[in-house]
Amino acid sequence: MAQAEEAKEVSKLSSCDAYFEAIQSRKKLPHSLQETLTAAFARIPVLSFPNVPGGRVIEIMADTTIPDAVKILSECNILSAPVKIPDAPSSSDWKERYLGIVDYSAIILWVLETAELAAAAFSVGTATAAGVGTGTVGALGALALGMTGPAAVAGLTVAAAGAAVAGGLAAEKGAGKDAPTAADRLHEDFYKVILQEEPFKSATVRSIIKSYRWAPFLPVATDGSMLSVLLLLSKYRLRNVPIIEPGTPDIENYITQSAVVQGLEGCKGRDWFDIIASQPISDLGLPFMSSDEVITIQSNELILEAFKRMKDNNIGGIPVVEGQQKKIVGNVSIRDIRHLLLKPELFSNFRQLTVRDFMNAVVPTTPDSGKVIPPITCKLESTLGSVIHSLASKSVHRIYVVAGEEAEVVGVITLRDVISCFIFEPPNHLDNYFGFSVKDLLNQ
Repeated sequence: MAQAEEAKEVSKLSSCDAYFEAIQSRKKLPHSLQETLTAAFARIPVLSFPNVPGGRVIEIMADTTIPDAVKILSECNILSAPVKIPDAPSSSDWKERYLGIVDYSAIILWVLETAELAAAAFSVGTATAAGVGTGTVGALGALALGMTGPAAVAGLTVAAAGAAVAGGLAAEKGAGKDAPTAADRLHEDFYKVILQEEPFKSATVRSIIKSYRWAPFLPVATDGSMLSVLLLLSKYRLRNVPIIEPGTPDIENYITQSAVVQGLEGCKGRDWFDIIASQPISDLGLPFMSSDEVITIQSNELILEAFKRMKDNNIGGIPVVEGQQKKIVGNVSIRDIRHLLLKPELFSNFRQLTVRDFMNAVVPTTPDSGKVIPPITCKLESTLGSVIHSLASKSVHRIYVVAGEEAEVVGVITLRDVISCFIFEPPNHLDNYFGFSVKDLLNQ
């Protein structure tokens, strides 16, 4: 989904249906062709989609500690995984077996906020859980995450809240001493901190999953259709869809937005794909926003403000621009927040770190010139096929649309947008498939 439209969902476009109607109204693709494609995808079984590399879907138990979850994600080289409930009753109903999806960025956000809040609360000594507000929350809690009061404290474990927040009581083994120490020492070694310090080392995935970039577990059965998968990945904003055997809760496959776009790239030469791919993106109504709706960050602003805008607008990336013309000079992703912890020189000064300095420290450079690799862009006259090729070959989640000699950012095209160009949802398709309102679940 395009960046500004994601922000609009909080206000004007508050439902998935309203968003998709807005997209459909701006498309110029012949409706008959899209009807044909929608019907075709409805007949394609999900079993036809290639399995994940290695053939095994990695799951994380809800009672897994945060350090162990980080190890699993890192060792398997994945960014997210389904969370399974270990103490759930023996049942074939997946709703009773899975809690949701956790991703790496959620863990990073939790570690940063928890350490900062605990340190701030402990430093004032007399703060209470109900009284921790803008005045006592540290720079990251107040600025980067936009959370204050009891809701912010809720991310702390019982030990951290009891020892660090409620009166500053420092039990011998409580987190009152450990959490502020962790906040000061995060720059030394992220993994060492979460392995050795409270509240990090004993907190579980269950305790954070619904507060930090939570994604629900919504599977499609192996006898289901690719249309259901594509709708979940586009209209309903999921980044990945588990595939399960009918009558069992076991996951057989895990289909992501990236994998689908990679699959579309492999469809070159097929008539239906070439017809759509040959069209300029502007003829398809892309990007799905006006230029003044694009959410950007100036290169001289703080990197914390960039992460705050991403969190507030529930988007995964933001273009870095300079000047009133919004000339694009880079891109910051929510995944880049990990560099604040993994690079000591960055974390030691993160409260004053500008976006420009952050990019210079973490963005890859070309081997020959040493210059920062430019962001992935396209123009309004670019074809959808070229956009798909860029997204697939570069393994990125979004491409920025630029115009004019100054390369002014006028739009964003995401993986979700590309998928939505090929399909639409027949009336109540997913609600009938799941037997409940998918929209209501996502709005919880």
